[in-house]
Amino acid sequence: MNPLAWDAPKLVVYAALFVIVTCRATGTYWVGRGVVSGIGHSRFKRILADSRYRRAADIVARYGAPAVALCFVTVGFQTMVLVAAGVARMPAPRFVPAVAVGGVAWALIYGTVGFVGLELWLAAYRLSPSLTIVGSLALAAAAALFVLVQHRVRRRSPHAPATAADDHSADAA
Repeated sequence: MNPLAWDAPKLVVYAALFVIVTCRATGTYWVGRGVVSGIGHSRFKRILADSRYRRAADIVARYGAPAVALCFVTVGFQTMVLVAAGVARMPAPRFVPAVAVGGVAWALIYGTVGFVGLELWLAAYRLSPSLTIVGSLALAAAAALFVLVQHRVRRRSPHAPATAADDHSADAA
């Protein structure tokens, strides 16, 4: 589903991508809203226990609609933010404009540089498959190392937010 290959004017491509992402985002939000009431009795309760979800929920609680709008420029974190917005029952007058802004950004990114990057990677692969794979693995390893280092730094930081376990130990003291 490469939008660069669609035989349509760019404006139509961007509009179609916007509709696609808006439907997905709104659906994810409504799953989050519906999940709250029955999640304790289903196999989906692990979603709310996931550290990525808790982080997304904290961000939505702290920043609200701007967090929803900005989640569209992330990969992998977007779904958790949208579920968290649903679980938090973010009001529609805040959620809808945030999705509109984020959806426009996503459609423009996805319809342009997102697939240009894929086309560049495929062109590099056609020139040298082994070098492209090794380079991609090196970039992935560097990104994973960066995330690991950042996680460790944050965990050791004296300003790190208290965890639920810390709250319970403080109550016992």
